[in-house]
Amino acid sequence: MLAIGQVAPEFSLVDETGATVGLRSLLANGPVVLYFYPADFTPVCTAQACMFRDWTQELAAAGVRVVGISPQGTSSKQKFKDKHTLGFTLLADPEKKVIRAYGAAFLLGLFTRRVTYLIEPSASGGVVADRVVADLSVGPHRAFVERVVGRAVGQGGRGAVGQ
Repeated sequence: MLAIGQVAPEFSLVDETGATVGLRSLLANGPVVLYFYPADFTPVCTAQACMFRDWTQELAAAGVRVVGISPQGTSSKQKFKDKHTLGFTLLADPEKKVIRAYGAAFLLGLFTRRVTYLIEPSASGGVVADRVVADLSVGPHRAFVERVVGRAVGQGGRGAVGQ
């Protein structure tokens, strides 16, 4: 698990459309909520994705983008995104390289943990400003998003998230 203040590992993954996306490009316009989830279309993962969907507008107003990562391929991501009207990027990590780099793999790498990070731009690319781990529940991730939005509002809005 990455610690708060730790440099976020750079990565390059393919999104639901087949485009390659890297951490630096994601951070070019401000902080990113980067969340890892076990699988598309499972009940808790669907509830989590829909929770992020429902907060997308508030997060965008705070200058924060949402990006989800799981091991399923791009076609699964596109179907999941379309079915649930998800207005944010989903990245495929079938080899679980990024999942492992961010400490979201467990049980010998067979499974993916439900971990959410707030990554802020820095001179080194990105730094972990906050995080939450809750494998079986969406509630702590919702509280995390509320905290991120509240922190941005308390610091003057758009792009003023961490510290």
